[in-house]
Amino acid sequence: MPRRSVPRRLLALGLRAPVVLFDLGAGRLLGHRFLLLTHRGRRTGFVRRTVLEVLRWDPDRREAVVLAGFGPDSDWLRNIERAPALEVQVGRDRFVPAHRVLGPAEAAASLAGYEQRNRAIAPIVRAILSRLAGFRYDGSSAGRARLLTELPVVAFWPARQEPA
Repeated sequence: MPRRSVPRRLLALGLRAPVVLFDLGAGRLLGHRFLLLTHRGRRTGFVRRTVLEVLRWDPDRREAVVLAGFGPDSDWLRNIERAPALEVQVGRDRFVPAHRVLGPAEAAASLAGYEQRNRAIAPIVRAILSRLAGFRYDGSSAGRARLLTELPVVAFWPARQEPA
């Protein structure tokens, strides 16, 4: 077995762990920090599930806002652009979602709010976002605007209600 396959397998297992938490019914323990998005593969038609970190949760509208960390080419984003998402589970809430890609101002406000609420881990968040975006993200307004040209922000809410 090649040496590099072991780290890849560990990475795959680590990325899969949050889905397993939801499978075990423990997703609600994550509160509104993460959501489980169930969607259909655009080429295979297979049901896919992806755990995403929530930037902002609006309990009144039941709207969750997430960042597409791998940009517009994120598989989950491309899949829901082709066919509607099947389900979102966030905390104890489950619903068939509608979605929209946020405009620049709303996306920037959502990310800024997330950073403000998570100041203790800001250096880690900036390092991860820098790696994902391909440039050094410093948390400034200009940096945030540049980051959001690379990484779309998406809102999910119950399909039977109007968007914000």
